[in-house]
Amino acid sequence: MSGIDWQDMFLPSVPVLEIIIRGSATYLLLFVFMRLTLRRVGGSFGLADILMVALIAAAVQNAMARDQHSVTDGMILVATIVFWSYALDWLGHRFPTFQKFYHPPPLLLVKDGRLLRKNMRHELITEDELMAQLRRQGASDLSKVSEAYIEGDGAITVVKRKKKKDKRKM
Repeated sequence: MSGIDWQDMFLPSVPVLEIIIRGSATYLLLFVFMRLTLRRVGGSFGLADILMVALIAAAVQNAMARDQHSVTDGMILVATIVFWSYALDWLGHRFPTFQKFYHPPPLLLVKDGRLLRKNMRHELITEDELMAQLRRQGASDLSKVSEAYIEGDGAITVVKRKKKKDKRKM
């Protein structure tokens, strides 16, 4: 075929072990960084979060790939990242101590209709953000909320107060 360098395309241009080490180190460092900073409201990312992820990806691309040229380099790097994703899931399933870091436990944000501002500050959630999440779940009045939690994945779970039944007989 005209002008295609098949050897350059498929033979690794960087030692395979170096690709694996670079991919592993970058993935694990980014995982820890993002776990410590990105538990957001509703499990969704805002524009600033998406921008940060895109900028991080651009910034670490050379650290991971070292100017990869072959398809094989890229495939090894992708396989390394997929491996670590699976390995961390497995570790979280197998070891309860690691599970608490990998999937943090729920954090109480509302108790008996009162905002727990210390926990909200810890998660950087404003009252407006929390109220928007409560309204999405049909709890427009804070007094009707028994408990509200931010889950490990950033989703908000709301437990509404139970309605009291009238005990009088008619």
